[in-house]
Amino acid sequence: MKIAVASGKGGTGKTTIAVSLALAAEKKSQYIDCDVEEPNGHIFLEPVITSSREIELTVPAIDDEKCSYCGKCRDFCRFNAITVFGKTIMSFPELCHSCRGCFLVCPEQAVFESKRLIGVLEKGKCGNLEFVHGKLRVGEAMAVPLIHAVKKECDDKKIVIIDAPPGTSCPVVATITDADYTLLVTEATPFGLNDLQLAVGVLRKLERQFGVIINRADLGDSRTEKWCHSESIPIHMKIPFDRKIAAGYAAGIPLIEIYPAFQKKFSSLLAKLVAL
Repeated sequence: MKIAVASGKGGTGKTTIAVSLALAAEKKSQYIDCDVEEPNGHIFLEPVITSSREIELTVPAIDDEKCSYCGKCRDFCRFNAITVFGKTIMSFPELCHSCRGCFLVCPEQAVFESKRLIGVLEKGKCGNLEFVHGKLRVGEAMAVPLIHAVKKECDDKKIVIIDAPPGTSCPVVATITDADYTLLVTEATPFGLNDLQLAVGVLRKLERQFGVIINRADLGDSRTEKWCHSESIPIHMKIPFDRKIAAGYAAGIPLIEIYPAFQKKFSSLLAKLVAL
């Protein structure tokens, strides 16, 4: 089963929940960090990295001797990764989405494959827990291809906890679109409610099952909880604001190590989700 942990905004405690679920799993499980722009699950899990490989995209390069400058590749590319003016043709690998359409439409076969590094995929172990994360190359704009590479490491025979990127844009959709269940982590503030509503809209559009965990639930007001009840959205857990939890997070200590009583709560939540 794939359980994604997402949020409409950053800073809600998404990684805290994802790491706690992964550590609470009684069976062998996987922790997959798809927040490739800034992965931080490794800070808490401290895995032993056993393998690392570079992830590349296939991008076009042009053979000027074969090119007739017809512009068909330019016209095909909706991302403006190729331009032709006069007897000059230029490609912009940073704009390319690697759809490979330009290779197909070129009548002169003047477009050939080149590679562009987008990031690194690392795998490791933390006890019985398998660990996978991606690290996007600094300056790289497209996270989705690396997220897809990370998700290919999911083992369908295990409980997979997927730490999603924050927000509601393309990286989040790429992460949660095939999850069996998504936990949306929010907070009891007006900003938390606004971004939760955006995230719920995405999940409903994708027709995926989801529920909510309210972090720092005793701060702010009750509007987030009331809205969830009015929308018939299950609230699986409420975590109070606690300076000890915040200090532990800053030191890279998982929640269930700071308060062992949460181990049983997360184990029960996992059992409930797996039974769905």
